[in-house]
Amino acid sequence: MKGSGRYAGYRAGSFRNDLLSGFIVGIIAIPLGMAFAIASGVKPEYGIYTTIVAGVLISVFGGSRYQIGGPTGAFVPVLLAVTLQYGYEGLLTAGMMAGVILVALGLLKAGSFIRFMPQPVIIGFTSGIGVIIFAGQLPAFLGLDRIDKQESFLLNIKEMAVHLSSVNAYSIATAAIGFAGILLSRRYLPKVPASLVGLLISAAAAVLLFDGRVETIGSLYGEIPNALPALRIPELSLELAGQLFVPALTIAMLGGIESLLSAVVADGMTGSRHNSNRELVGQGIANIVAPLFGGIPATGAIARTAANVKSSAASPVSGIVHALVVLGVLMAFAGYASRIPLASMAPILMVVAWNMSERRAFMGMLRARNGESLVLATTFLLTVFTNLTMAVLIGVAMSFALFISRVRQQRSDASVAEDAES
Repeated sequence: MKGSGRYAGYRAGSFRNDLLSGFIVGIIAIPLGMAFAIASGVKPEYGIYTTIVAGVLISVFGGSRYQIGGPTGAFVPVLLAVTLQYGYEGLLTAGMMAGVILVALGLLKAGSFIRFMPQPVIIGFTSGIGVIIFAGQLPAFLGLDRIDKQESFLLNIKEMAVHLSSVNAYSIATAAIGFAGILLSRRYLPKVPASLVGLLISAAAAVLLFDGRVETIGSLYGEIPNALPALRIPELSLELAGQLFVPALTIAMLGGIESLLSAVVADGMTGSRHNSNRELVGQGIANIVAPLFGGIPATGAIARTAANVKSSAASPVSGIVHALVVLGVLMAFAGYASRIPLASMAPILMVVAWNMSERRAFMGMLRARNGESLVLATTFLLTVFTNLTMAVLIGVAMSFALFISRVRQQRSDASVAEDAES
């Protein structure tokens, strides 16, 4: 097993590896940061700010050697609900509150407990989130006129159905080119970030072939600034804090679970060992500071962390480099980003949704037709049709009841066996 210290055995060659892996993951993170922000109901640059600020702080203060932090798909339904109800300022406040909760959980050494979230609950809500994200990208894919985002999955489907008459064939063509670019890149250029290839090819096609006929980031959100915003403290009052406590707790718990799962994945790929409580503190610090620069909630990103490991990262330096790469691109190319079609972003998140759906594990567990299958199905359906908080609470409660039932059955079986022997 490799040393548990985050910089154990660090050498000059390690730094070269960190530079390369940080550059690769930074390029991957740029379209994802913008896409997750848009899906959360806020401007795309806020996802970039999150990637930069939280990315650095998670690497500096976290407990994993390889963790890459930033906005993730798992947060999208929760953040969108907060944005729709409380606005962008409310989202920033909820993010800061979640950061405080995460720091407290880390200091109370709760990291080891969060890791034991029941697997059926994790797979159920992850698959449910995947469905919500995929469906949420259909308006951009189809080029529907500016429809209003709703908190409810069913209301969003109804909103799309009402606007189906405004389908834009040029948007569909742009999105299809993006899909083709992603899939072909994965097959023939596995070392090149597929999401970036799909984005660039489809954006170029839209500019050259459909210019003015496909809605862009700039036409909907305005120009993307080429620098971080000035430091600003979000609105905070006792009344607002009371209203946002449950959303903040949901963000904190979801962020804690995902960051620790990501760290466990990195451990399994490298033979290293993360510090779960330090990881929670690092995630908390990142979520306290990021909103000061306009950033939305962040956590450890499993796919980007895995890409970091596969790119031969050696230490948290790669995570810092990844954030600096994003900052450099923001400063140099922000003007070009404003011309990216929304239809080019849709395939990126649709592929993310497909990858996070845990479809094999989901179907395997569902076929078992036991208590865990019921927990899985219930969590999934509640995630899609109600909300993540309700889904997780009921899923955990059902898992606990299932555990108690099994313990009682084992004791009963043991008692029967003892009576038979006597």
